[in-house]
Amino acid sequence: MSTEKTVDTGAVVVRPRAVVFAVVPAGRGDPGEDEALSEIKDLLRSAEIEWAADVIQHRETPDRRSYLGKGKMLELKAAIGRTQATVAVCEDDLSPGQVAAVLDAVDADVLDRTELILTVFSKHAHSLEGTLQVHLAQLEYELTRMRGKGLVMSRLGAGVDMRGPGETKLEVDRRVVRRRIQTLRRRIDQMARTRRTQRARRLRTGVPLIALAGYTNAGKSTLLNALTNAEVSVCDRLFETLDPTSRSFRYHDRDYVLTDTVGFIRKLPHQLVDAFASTLEETTLADVVLVVADAALEAAEIAARERTVAEVLDMIGSTAPRILVFNKIDEVDEGKIARLRALYPEAEFIAAAEGIGLDALQARLGRFFDKALRPVRLLFPYTEAGEMHRLRGVASDVREEHTVDGIVFEARLPAAEAGRYARFRLAAAPRGDRGTVAGEGDDD
Repeated sequence: MSTEKTVDTGAVVVRPRAVVFAVVPAGRGDPGEDEALSEIKDLLRSAEIEWAADVIQHRETPDRRSYLGKGKMLELKAAIGRTQATVAVCEDDLSPGQVAAVLDAVDADVLDRTELILTVFSKHAHSLEGTLQVHLAQLEYELTRMRGKGLVMSRLGAGVDMRGPGETKLEVDRRVVRRRIQTLRRRIDQMARTRRTQRARRLRTGVPLIALAGYTNAGKSTLLNALTNAEVSVCDRLFETLDPTSRSFRYHDRDYVLTDTVGFIRKLPHQLVDAFASTLEETTLADVVLVVADAALEAAEIAARERTVAEVLDMIGSTAPRILVFNKIDEVDEGKIARLRALYPEAEFIAAAEGIGLDALQARLGRFFDKALRPVRLLFPYTEAGEMHRLRGVASDVREEHTVDGIVFEARLPAAEAGRYARFRLAAAPRGDRGTVAGEGDDD
C-alpha cells in the first residue's frame, strides 16, 4: 500500500500526504474538533504520513452508506485535489460499504482508524513475535473487509478436495486468509508457551512481578530504562514500543522484575487486543500494575485516558492492584501538580527522564511487597549455604551471622519461600518482628 512507506527520490524523501476526515457531533465546536483529531494526527506522524488538511462534518452520527454527506464528500474531494494528497484518512472505523463510497468519490487511497493503527504497528514491530502479531491483526482485519459480488469463478467442475462447481474467488480468498490466520495463531501460541515457561520460573523464585501499562507515549519505556538501565527506544511517537520487555532491578537487597507492555489508545481495535493477547498477559499475571499517565495533559484528557486504560485492562482480565504514576512532572508548573495531587491523592509523581521521584516510587513498591513478607530466622549448615544464596533476590532486611553450626539468616521472605525453607527454621522470629515464625501454620 502506498501509505506504508515513503518514496526515496535521491536526496529528497517524499512522504505520503493525507487529508483527515471525521464526523463530530454537532454543538461541540472547535475544541471538540481538536480533541477528535489530535490523536489521529499523532498516528499519522508515527506512520510517517504528512497531514495536509481536515474535512469535518458536524452531525450526530455518520451517514450509514457513505460516512460523509454529499456536500462534505465533494469538499473532501476538493481538499485532496488542492493539497495533492495521496490518501484520505478517517478518524473512525469504516464499513466496507463506506470505504467503497469514499473510494468512488475521491482519487486517493482510503484508510480508516484501525488500518492506520495497523500501519503504525507494522512499522514499529521488530521482534519475530511482534511482527507475527501485527500480521495476524492485519489478516483478521482484512477478513472482515473482504467483499465481492461472487461472480468470479475460481473453479469449475468437481472432484477430490473440490467445494463444488462455481466456487467464487471471494470464498477462495477468505479460505486462504483463514488458513494463514490459523498458522499464525499456532506460531504465536508456541511463543506464548515458551514465555509462560520463563514466567513460571520467575514465579517459582518469588521475585515480585511489576507490569507497566498506560496510554501510548506516556513514558512507560522511559521509566523502564530509568529503573533497570535498559536501552528500550523512547522516541516521541505513538506505539514506539510494541515488543514486551522484561528487566530486573534491585532495591533494598531485593530483586524486582519490571515488564513494559504495548501502549493503549482510544478505540483500540479489537483485532489488536486479540492478536496481542499473549503479550498483554503480563498485566494479568503481575503482582501490581503501574499505570503511567502524562501529567502534562489537561485534566479532562487525563481522566479520559485513564478510563481507556481501565477499560482495556478490564477487557483482558487484569485484576492486579494498580498504582497510578504521573510522569513528565518536569514539564508542568507546581500549581498543576498540586491540582493533580488533590484529584489523585494515591498517585506517585515522577519525571522518569530526569530521575525525579524514582526513589519515592521504589519505596512505595517496597512497602507494597513488604506487606506479603514474613519474618524468618533460619540456620543454614555450611554444607547447604547454596540454598541460602538463592534467597538473596527475594528477601528483604537481610542479616547474616556466622556461627559454629552454620549461618544464621534473618530476613523477611514471601510466605511461599518461608514455608519452603521451614526445615531450616530456628525457634524464634528475629528482632521482635510481628508475624509467625517460618513454617508455623504451614502445610508444606
